[in-house]
Amino acid sequence: MTAFSLEPEQLAWCAEVRALAAERLRPLAEKGEPGRVNRALLAELGTLGLLPRLFTSGALDLCLMRESLAHACTEAETALALQGLGAHPVHAHGSEAQRARWLPRVSDGSAVAAFALSEPDAGSDAAALTLAAEPARDRADADAPDPEERGAERGPEANPPPDAGGTGTGRGGAPGSAVPRPGGRAIRPAGDTEGPAARSAGPAGASLAAHRDGPAAWRLTGEKCWISNAPEADFYTVFARTTPGAGARGVTAFLVPADRPGLTGTPLDMLSPHPIGALAFDAVPVTPDDVLGEPDRGFRVAMGTLNLFRPSVGAFAVGMAQAALDATLAHTTAREAFGGRLRDLQTVAHQTAEMALRTEAARLMVYAAATAYDEGAPDVPRRSAMAKLLATETAQYVVDRAVQLHGARALRRGHLLEHLYREVRAPRVYEGASEVQRGIIAKELYRTLDATTEEAGS
Repeated sequence: MTAFSLEPEQLAWCAEVRALAAERLRPLAEKGEPGRVNRALLAELGTLGLLPRLFTSGALDLCLMRESLAHACTEAETALALQGLGAHPVHAHGSEAQRARWLPRVSDGSAVAAFALSEPDAGSDAAALTLAAEPARDRADADAPDPEERGAERGPEANPPPDAGGTGTGRGGAPGSAVPRPGGRAIRPAGDTEGPAARSAGPAGASLAAHRDGPAAWRLTGEKCWISNAPEADFYTVFARTTPGAGARGVTAFLVPADRPGLTGTPLDMLSPHPIGALAFDAVPVTPDDVLGEPDRGFRVAMGTLNLFRPSVGAFAVGMAQAALDATLAHTTAREAFGGRLRDLQTVAHQTAEMALRTEAARLMVYAAATAYDEGAPDVPRRSAMAKLLATETAQYVVDRAVQLHGARALRRGHLLEHLYREVRAPRVYEGASEVQRGIIAKELYRTLDATTEEAGS
């Protein structure tokens, strides 16, 4: 890529992805159920070779893929992005056994991945997470009955009634709203309809059998909330506190298969149509073989993943903004009003010009941030935050203007802009709300200033 434009080969590939999204992915997306994982769509993404590119391409290619998919099929874009977000820690930090077991299945769409970082009281402040990874006592503890059985033994007091967890700005819910607590529904692998006896069948059951051959090193206890693909994912990248009171330095990343005893989940009914849920961990066993990276170094795993995916969230937003702009150009050209076409009204023409200006500015910042990541630049956190912030805020503006210029027809259920209007709000919150991005940008600016001042004084 030059400083200001894509190469012809990149432009041709983007056009091909847009065409595939419209012709082959959109029909599958329309058959899916809102709020549920669309496994047929994932399988097609694998067949088309798009999912494997999550692990063979750089940040810029990821952005081009997400922008192109979002322009024609936001459901396909989101399905691909969630696979990448959940599985990237395995790709970047997993052992050979972890990578061999899960990445081929993620690439062909047969295994669903999820990234489990946020909690009811630790969304924007991810370093404050409280999901506890407590050391297992001994071998006997590892072979203890499943949590459901232990709960029955302890009696009703072992399962206290759910309470409300508060949320603040940027934590995924309206201020003061109650956070739904996960219910008691066990998470099982896809196709498991026969109850606990079926858990031993297939790869997921094999992982549990292997685990029971040795003692657990930790037991995970606590909750996760606002987790995309939960509770239907086949495995979760889970961040838990292994050292109390150590802040970001006491967090460990674990790969947790969905069939682990004590892991349950509940779907959440959200504004955006993609699957989101809450997870409950009741002494879920994990071993050293489940660690991603190193113990107490999991926060680096999380932030490294977000630094890669934040620019591509911006690319998702740019794709939606471009779709809204294209729809607006077509509508204002065809629509007759006040004795002529809408496009001939200066107030309309100026609005479409502003929409195009902001979309292109956001696109260039996304590409620049992705290129910086691919080149290993030192200012990736700042560039990633800037790209996500500008692009998501821009998309919100562009889609809102598009709705206004279309009028009431854009508010009808099923209209492209009605769909985009619901989709465009969430990216300003997830993977770090806009306020968090501004904090990162300021922190990095002052860090650079202090380093420069110190160097000049030495």
